[in-house]
Amino acid sequence: MHNIVFENGWFLWFLLIIPLLVAHYIWRQGKANAPVKLSTAEFFAKGRKTFRHYLRHLLFALRVAAIALAIVVIARPQNVDRWQSSTTEGIDIILALDVSGSMLARDFSPDRLEASKNVATEFISGRPYDRMGLTVFSGESFTQCPLTTDHAVLINLLREVKSGIIEDGTAIGVGLATAINRIKDSDAISKVIILLTDGVNNRGSIDPMTAAEIAKTFGIRVYTIGVGSMGYADYPVQTPFGTRYQKMEVEIDEALLKRIAELTGGQYFRAVDNTSLQNVYSEIDKLEKSKIETREHSRRDEVFMSWALAALVLFSLELLLRYLFMKNMS
Repeated sequence: MHNIVFENGWFLWFLLIIPLLVAHYIWRQGKANAPVKLSTAEFFAKGRKTFRHYLRHLLFALRVAAIALAIVVIARPQNVDRWQSSTTEGIDIILALDVSGSMLARDFSPDRLEASKNVATEFISGRPYDRMGLTVFSGESFTQCPLTTDHAVLINLLREVKSGIIEDGTAIGVGLATAINRIKDSDAISKVIILLTDGVNNRGSIDPMTAAEIAKTFGIRVYTIGVGSMGYADYPVQTPFGTRYQKMEVEIDEALLKRIAELTGGQYFRAVDNTSLQNVYSEIDKLEKSKIETREHSRRDEVFMSWALAALVLFSLELLLRYLFMKNMS
């Protein structure tokens, strides 16, 4: 369905001059035909009115129509029958990923780190309207990718993350502080950090709860994820003969991760395998979807050219008739 709107709609008020012009024209015609008294009207009765006689008002009609169309053109008619929808979420998200040696444990397929990267990639792809970034940590921490809307670049940088790129250990406080530093100055409606780890804080100069207090101060929500199966898992161990895997007890400081989440208004999740890790990210995705704002934007197409062409044709026709075919008619 075509809906015509006018960009300068107020200009249509000038169409009110059309009835005034018509009234003035009728008044002039009546005044020009003065009454004449004759003894008989037989002479006039014999005369025949020509086709040109009936068209004597055509010039005026053409000019009035051209003026009306010109007013419509200036009002700028637009067709808004096409509508486009765009969605914006207004959420900035930093992924803080543990890349310590224990993330190579084989209780996930192929290991914890690769499983976490794969699920995080799906999460990033499913949120095209958010700015997202990535920090990594083990014994130290650094920013792998600052906040960006270029998710292709972010995903490529995520794929390059490997264990061993920085000193080993688990510095949860430092990892969280690095993520906070990257998102604290954001003016987004919602600021979120997703912190994923599989161990216990054993490195770094920043206490995790101190970092959580800072996050709370800046209005940053922290979702924490503990990755690791219940009981024992195959952990990589360096030996003189290379890397070997041996059964070791899974240790995750769930109490700490829960306190961080509760203090900042987030939630703690435990992922024990690939499927549950996917479910965790799906749950976080749903929780943050509540911040979505949807706006409708109409696409307008200018259609004044057809009206302008019609006005030009009528005006040209009026001039043609006036100075060629009806030159001698008053």
